[in-house]
Parts: sequence; C-alpha cells; structure tokens
Amino acid sequence: MNLKAERGAATRDKVLSIATRLFADRGYDDTSIETVLQESGLSRGALYHHYAGKEALFEAVLEATESAIGVKIAQAVQGITDPAAALRAGVIAWIRLAGDPVIKRIVLIDAPSVMGWERWRAMEERYSFGMLKGALELTGAVPPEFLDLHAHMLLAAVNESALLVARGGDHATAEAAVEEFLHRLLHP
Repeated sequence: MNLKAERGAATRDKVLSIATRLFADRGYDDTSIETVLQESGLSRGALYHHYAGKEALFEAVLEATESAIGVKIAQAVQGITDPAAALRAGVIAWIRLAGDPVIKRIVLIDAPSVMGWERWRAMEERYSFGMLKGALELTGAVPPEFLDLHAHMLLAAVNESALLVARGGDHATAEAAVEEFLHRLLHP
C-alpha cells in the first residue's frame, strides 16, 4: 500500500473510532459533524472526502459494528458441529453482545430509523439475518418453503430479547428464555 493510501486508511479508522464512540454515547440525533470534526482534528473537506455526510458516516460505523458482531458470533460457534447447538450458541452470543452500549445504541436503537427499514434490512441480510437464516437452514428443522418466514420470526424474537437485555434486563433470564425457545423450535 502506498503512503497516501495508508494515510487515507488511518484517517478513516480514526474517524470511525471517534464516530462510533460519539454515536454510542450520544445517539445519532445528538451527534453532530462539528463534534466529529473537533475531536478528529480534521477539516470539513477531509471528512467529506471519506464520508458524504453524517448518514454515510453512521452507515460506515454500523457496517463496522455489524462486521465485528459477525466475527464474535462466528468465534462463539467455532468447533460446534451440531447445527442446532451452533444456532443456540450463536443466538446466545448475540444476546450477550446486545448488552454492549455500542451495539445497543448503534445496531438496535438507531440503525432502523437512521437507515430506514429497507436499507437496514439489506445490511442485516449480509450479517446477522444472513447468518441466522443459514444456521436455521442447517438444522433441517424448518421446511425450505418456510425458511425465510421462520428466520424472520426467529430474528424478531431474538432481537426483542436482545433489546430487553440491552435496556437493563436480566441477562441470565433472557439467555435462558431464548435457549428454551430455541430448544422448543428445534425439537418440537
């Protein structure tokens, strides 16, 4: 990589780190581009060279956060050969991750309203929904013609549980409830 490309990557990483912290602490609506500029020391032109605006910056933060979540969930299921056990482990990992203030604010609270449902769902398809649908398919518990519907229903239930945990609920109780739900789904 040449020096100019390295500097550009370093600038993007710096801005993403600052924006992630600000969006998580303050939320999308209460985070201004001016604050990002102040904390990063960048000029407006330099910031807009990398990101077209606040929404584009948020989308980049969301993409990075979703990617990190995917890595952590993949680590949680690594080595598990039983598809149902892997699905349970992945969902429980997501429930645990939902308590993280960054994930809670950026992914669960702000993303649907900032991105709009269709763009947010498209990103979810590439990350958590896609992983969940693939894992559910591997279990063989759902007929192929109902796979998409069941995956949506499961995601809704899991995300609602994640929101309950993220909003200060009892992690252990939510994890146990989700695990029981998954057990009933996969072993009717």
